[in-house]
Amino acid sequence: MSTKMSCFSCCMSEEQVSQKSLKKSIKEYKDTKTLASFANISFKSDGSKRRYIAEEIAKIGKGNITAQIFTFKDLSAATQNFNPDCLVGEGGFGRVYKGHIESSNQDVAVKQLDRNGFQGNREFLVEVLMLSLLHHPNLVNLVGYCADGDQRILVYEFMANGSLEDHLLDLAPNKKPLDWCQRMKIAEGAARGLEYLHETANPPVIYRDFKASNILLDEDFNPKLSDFGLAKLGPTGDKSHVSTRVMGTYGYCAPEYALTGQLTTKSDVYSFGVVFLEIITGRRVIDNARPSDEQNLVTWAQPLFKDKRKFTLMADPLLEGKYPLKGLYQALAIAAMCLQEEASVRPLISDVVTALEFLSTGSKDEDEEEGDAEEKTKLPSASGRNIAEGVEKSSHDGARERD
Repeated sequence: MSTKMSCFSCCMSEEQVSQKSLKKSIKEYKDTKTLASFANISFKSDGSKRRYIAEEIAKIGKGNITAQIFTFKDLSAATQNFNPDCLVGEGGFGRVYKGHIESSNQDVAVKQLDRNGFQGNREFLVEVLMLSLLHHPNLVNLVGYCADGDQRILVYEFMANGSLEDHLLDLAPNKKPLDWCQRMKIAEGAARGLEYLHETANPPVIYRDFKASNILLDEDFNPKLSDFGLAKLGPTGDKSHVSTRVMGTYGYCAPEYALTGQLTTKSDVYSFGVVFLEIITGRRVIDNARPSDEQNLVTWAQPLFKDKRKFTLMADPLLEGKYPLKGLYQALAIAAMCLQEEASVRPLISDVVTALEFLSTGSKDEDEEEGDAEEKTKLPSASGRNIAEGVEKSSHDGARERD
């Protein structure tokens, strides 16, 4: 991959171009062709509706959308006729194959959507539009798509290390677990992807399906968000939320969204908190194989958040104690803030990025003294905007105590 993301730096000129592109697109399709209109179309499964999708994507493709339009024959050749040996993933949406595009000499991931699966025509169209108009180092790059007949296929850049879930929750016996620094790096990059969607995209985009299986990792374990079929445009003007049917994955949805269908960017922040807790603990958000009082990760963690002496019980055993103790305290503080029941007191994702940036820098110093176990680290106050200051204060307090 040509773009190096080791520092997770974000090129401002790229963001400005992307923001301008999205604004321009929404203005151009203002009448009946806005992104919002596409996102709310109710499609039927008959052939005429499928043709409509292909025609509409093709029209826009001649304008702003740069994603390549592939034929089914092209993608059959790229995947050796969808050879099972090329299969790299499978889910409710369909199957993902590793392929190779000869014309561009590029390895790709080819997602063939199941016609009877969860991800339908609307989700397919939304994903093509979203990923064609939004560009950031921490969002997966859409190479192209195929809408031949009843085929719905998405073609992405190939991510060599699969998903975060593969390395965190479904770790093969021969695979080495992620170390603490890798985990913090992945969390920071994923948060930067959300920050771009929430605060640079105009109008803002609510991702709505933030989970470990949707965070893909390149050869250097840099994370990219994928699967934008459920993404929604955020509220604009004086609106505080968008109302929509509840979609997403059980356990990751914010409580207010699950109860009312009212969606805000703070819904994504809650989901981030769940995934960050999975990163810290190595536990699935819902795990029926565990004792009944430990099956729901958030429910299990809530009382532990209140007792600093139990924080080390929450660290993934696969880390084998190799993490900075202060860093663990601070990471759990960030997770706890994101998981607040009340959406209004959760931090903005930009504050989370600031805190994680500070944490990633601090986590390099693993020479933690035994006295740190008694460090008076406190969770940040209820003000989400002060999360970074709260984490930084806890660090300085600990340094003074050691002195």
